[in-house]
Amino acid sequence: MGIQAKVYLVGAGPGDPDLLTVKALRLLQTADTLVYDRLVSREILELIPETVSRIFVGKASSRHTLSQQEINALLVELARKRPGVVRLKGGDPFIFGRGGEEALALARNNIPFEVVPGITAAQACAAYAGIPLTHRGLARGVQFITGHRKDNEALVIDPASVADPDQTLVVYMGLANLPLIVSDLLNAGRAADTPAAMVERGTTSRQRNIVTTIGHLQETVERYAIQSPAMLIIGPVVSLAEELNWFMPWAQEMELKYA
Repeated sequence: MGIQAKVYLVGAGPGDPDLLTVKALRLLQTADTLVYDRLVSREILELIPETVSRIFVGKASSRHTLSQQEINALLVELARKRPGVVRLKGGDPFIFGRGGEEALALARNNIPFEVVPGITAAQACAAYAGIPLTHRGLARGVQFITGHRKDNEALVIDPASVADPDQTLVVYMGLANLPLIVSDLLNAGRAADTPAAMVERGTTSRQRNIVTTIGHLQETVERYAIQSPAMLIIGPVVSLAEELNWFMPWAQEMELKYA
């Protein structure tokens, strides 16, 4: 089935092209126009035919090619001129991807759209680091939070929501505010010796893992110069990372400090 005249909000997954859904790949190869983010990997872009028109709208912390409002307007404009527009977003469009805002802009302008879920970075980075987000006896739940606020607003973490030691906590975009996050977690009652992992460029050939504790997290991140994109995972399940490290058994970045 060919691509229809609508906007497709497509999740690219975390970076490994083999984690694209079959539907996402089909749409990428039959699109007229591609609008894509900074976190879409080079390997995924290489799967797209050269005949597809490409528009880069990547955003990094405090550095935006276009604002979110401008991206919304661009999608509306393109949909009125082009037969098949694919908006490709890293991870999943509806999990800290602002896909909901783009869908609302389309809906309010009577633009047909479709959402194609992608594997979100939280589950993929954890799996590729050998960390099950839930595990019997170690975690009875998992919570996804953002470590970054829109328009550079101050980050506020609700202590009650992150205090449960039996719940795995996954923090997206947490590097810039890491000292504040660590302080808030300790103030919320999380023990300093709680296992913590940072997964840089998860699922790609450039992935690096560090495994430490909340108390040593900041110094370990600085020691290894961890850079964005990186996913922070906190909780007892991180203690399984060394045994379950299937993706990078040769890695030397494993820093274990379970005192």
